[in-house]
Amino acid sequence: MGKPTGFMEYKREVPADRAPLERINDWNEFHLHMPDEDLRTQGARCMDCGVPFCHSGVLISGMASGCPVNNLIPEWNDLIYRNLWPQALDRLHKTNNFPEFTGRVCPAPCEGSCTLASIDPAVTIKNIEVSIVERGFEEGWIVPALPAVRTGKKVAVVGSGPAGLSAAAQLNKAGHTVTVFERADLPGGLLMYGIPNMKLDKRQVVLRRIKLMEEEGITFICNTEIGGSKFPTAKLRSDFDAVVVTTGATLPRDLPIDGRSLKGIHFAMEFLTANTKALLNGNDDFIPAKGKDVVIIGGGDTGTDCVGTSLRHGCTSVTQLEIMPRSPDERAADNPWPEWPKTHKIDYGQEEAAAKFGSDPRVYLTTATRFEGDQDGAVKAVHTVEVAWQKNEKGQFIPQPVPGTEQVRPAQLVLLAMGFLGPEQPLIDSLGLERDPRSNIKAEFEKYSTSIPGVFAAGDCRRGQSLVVWAFNEGRGAARECDRYLMGSSELP
Repeated sequence: MGKPTGFMEYKREVPADRAPLERINDWNEFHLHMPDEDLRTQGARCMDCGVPFCHSGVLISGMASGCPVNNLIPEWNDLIYRNLWPQALDRLHKTNNFPEFTGRVCPAPCEGSCTLASIDPAVTIKNIEVSIVERGFEEGWIVPALPAVRTGKKVAVVGSGPAGLSAAAQLNKAGHTVTVFERADLPGGLLMYGIPNMKLDKRQVVLRRIKLMEEEGITFICNTEIGGSKFPTAKLRSDFDAVVVTTGATLPRDLPIDGRSLKGIHFAMEFLTANTKALLNGNDDFIPAKGKDVVIIGGGDTGTDCVGTSLRHGCTSVTQLEIMPRSPDERAADNPWPEWPKTHKIDYGQEEAAAKFGSDPRVYLTTATRFEGDQDGAVKAVHTVEVAWQKNEKGQFIPQPVPGTEQVRPAQLVLLAMGFLGPEQPLIDSLGLERDPRSNIKAEFEKYSTSIPGVFAAGDCRRGQSLVVWAFNEGRGAARECDRYLMGSSELP
């Protein structure tokens, strides 16, 4: 360890973000970068703790603790402190195919389980990660890496989101000929259309990696829905030696209350996807929030992204309804380290809304009861009520309306960001795959084999809605098991 006392000498520092009122005027990434010397200082805070929980990648109380792709965090922190950037990049790529993605959009469970975080602010792991990989691109250290030998085996990956990309990268590394099918017009899945540009730039970051993968020999076929007339599943099975299904959990949770069919009520992903497509295509074919009172129902990253996108459109107001209570400012007694800290956080969208309108847009313990329309059949208001979580006759906590707290909130645009129920079913039906009780594809974790030999499943379509970094973990694991199926053994991690 280069600086055994670094954690006592240096305070946590993160790079400044662009000012909220400046950045809501464009779609550029809002994070700024730290000078190398400051990054080295932050790397020196890694405390040689003996048992580095930061890269454990386990579930504790149903939440991620440590890095799900098992990043070798203490090693590359030390290498950064020693100014050994190429070596740090090598260590980073040993476990993570796409650190430029996780370094931007991962919620950093590694930092929640950092040993230093048990007594002080955590090491700035996420920022160091993205800084290493971006330095690698800038210096030209990251170049196409073609496999030395091709096995002659062909693998189809259905879905080009996080799990699909990591599976494709690993299978290609093993020497298989990989074709990735994507029903959208561009590869990337959630990374392309589910996360807005100000968090993850599509041309400079996502398409940069896709181009590199193509140069490494991976084929992407877009605008193709497997199971349709263009490419039936029978052809998929006959043309390829193995199939990895990574279609995600894209079936959104709806809110079937009175007025749901009014115009101006959309699922969050409709809103976000249309916006990114319009940016890439240079047109105005999107769902506009300009001049509107926007009500977002649901929290989480998707709700925050809807807040930030609405602000950039020029909305008149934005309100975010959350049915859960506000999290505490500090860890509660039943949320000890190294669990993921369930504490109150102000994300970029809420920070921007507060700067624009004077307050955090989130309203807690509140739910919508009905939508009110105008004479043209468009939504004009959301009726809400506060709730209290109480036990029912089965001992389950459920939200109960609090009498006298009813409110009518103006809204000409309502966005439903309440999460996802699971994968869409037509492809699963077409392939004849067995499902689990939650409608996900049935495949055991770390084995990934489905009810059909030679067909594997990974990511949200197998585990349900989860983090991008878990999808990367599963894609890599499915690639290993697929390689083992094809070759009898595998050297993939």
